[in-house]
Amino acid sequence: MAAAPLPTRDGVGPSRVALPTGPWPTIVEFLVERFTAIPRATWEARIRAGEVVDQHGILVTPTRPYQARLHVFYYRSLDNERPVPFEETVLFRDEHLLVVDKPHFLTVAPVGKYVQQSLLVRLQRKLGLDQLAPLHRIDRETAGVVLFSVQPTTRHAYHALFAERAVTKHYEAIVPWRGTPALPDVRRSRLVDDTHFMRMREVDGEPNAETRFELLEARDGWARLRLSPVTGRRHQLRVHCAALGLPIRDDALYPTLLPEGIEDFERPLQLLAKSLAFRDPLDGRPRAFESPRSLAL
Repeated sequence: MAAAPLPTRDGVGPSRVALPTGPWPTIVEFLVERFTAIPRATWEARIRAGEVVDQHGILVTPTRPYQARLHVFYYRSLDNERPVPFEETVLFRDEHLLVVDKPHFLTVAPVGKYVQQSLLVRLQRKLGLDQLAPLHRIDRETAGVVLFSVQPTTRHAYHALFAERAVTKHYEAIVPWRGTPALPDVRRSRLVDDTHFMRMREVDGEPNAETRFELLEARDGWARLRLSPVTGRRHQLRVHCAALGLPIRDDALYPTLLPEGIEDFERPLQLLAKSLAFRDPLDGRPRAFESPRSLAL
């Protein structure tokens, strides 16, 4: 893909939208209808500031006629993002890879109402790595090890590791514990989108999600588990734990979706992406990275 016609700003690259076939008289009319949460006045202010252009770098003006199949670039901006009061830690860096220990409450990449308060943008701003890209994702609520690609030219080789399930991943979780029924060695099930967009659910059918379980310690009604996902479905570990009657402590989604409110930074989800290991596709060396964080019973 060609370079974006707008530079990175405050660690955030421009967003892009493709113009479909449609009846809009101007590009502005399409943008206002497509992005209902953004007022017309905001688009007009961005246009006056020269922050909306097509793929050739030509400015979008208030009266520019609509043109299907054009790509429009613009900067996302959000007011009053709540700061996440925890810091990430760089565990490893070379010319191809950046490995980071992510805190709870931080998205890996910009999404929805989180832009500056995302791990990717924080790293781009601090390290000046405009071409940095995550190789995989973990939930915003989950802490732990995340891998980033530094070089676009070698990115595909590392992406292939995840696509081919050649990365060994271990998580830890704190769950309620009664000792019965016995913890299974593995859970396999079929996960699909739930009726609520934020959740997943198990259904009958061919399994598409697999998690291995191991009890690490238990006392006072709680247990620390090692969870080793074989597959990488969204919310897989949280759904599988809840389905076993072992919902992860302080989970606001499973088994019950709690009302949205101001997050309590004192009560993070007790789920940690503890370690990642793989054989480097560039030189064949074994690589292993582990979060220094720990979960306490």
